[in-house]
Amino acid sequence: MVDIPTLRTERLILRPMTMDDWPAYFAFMQSGRSAGMGGPFDKKMSWALFCHDMAQWPLMGNGGLMIDDGASGTCLGQVGINHGPLFPEHELGWFVYPGAEGKGIAFEAAQGFLDWARSERRLPGLVSYVDEDNLRSRQLAERLGGVLDAEAERPNPEDLVYRHF
Repeated sequence: MVDIPTLRTERLILRPMTMDDWPAYFAFMQSGRSAGMGGPFDKKMSWALFCHDMAQWPLMGNGGLMIDDGASGTCLGQVGINHGPLFPEHELGWFVYPGAEGKGIAFEAAQGFLDWARSERRLPGLVSYVDEDNLRSRQLAERLGGVLDAEAERPNPEDLVYRHF
């Protein structure tokens, strides 16, 4: 069994998922804010995604981590590294819950997980699949140093692919 890490950044704790995370996760997946990920999703698909994010840890050595505010303990969203049959390459992804956007939370969490992927998992590279209409995620991918790769394989042909070296 793989040990799921708990990572700390300046303001955040990136930690393993628990069942206590399900209600907020489900509410996000049902909302229009999940549109950049193919949502909104019904309960069945939301549960499949929740389980997928957790199941990747023992299967792939990476998966989803919840983003907690280091001071209050409030869960602010999720950051993940996805791979397997649905993802041609290791994909760095993120989402934050309403109220956490525009505060650098997603950037700090994604940078922390990216650093872990490089130093601990020694992944040669990651990509981020971003919906073309999701301007904030596009800007975040670029802020993380991602470079557009028009030739990269992608699970959704409509997505942009940002390559993180």
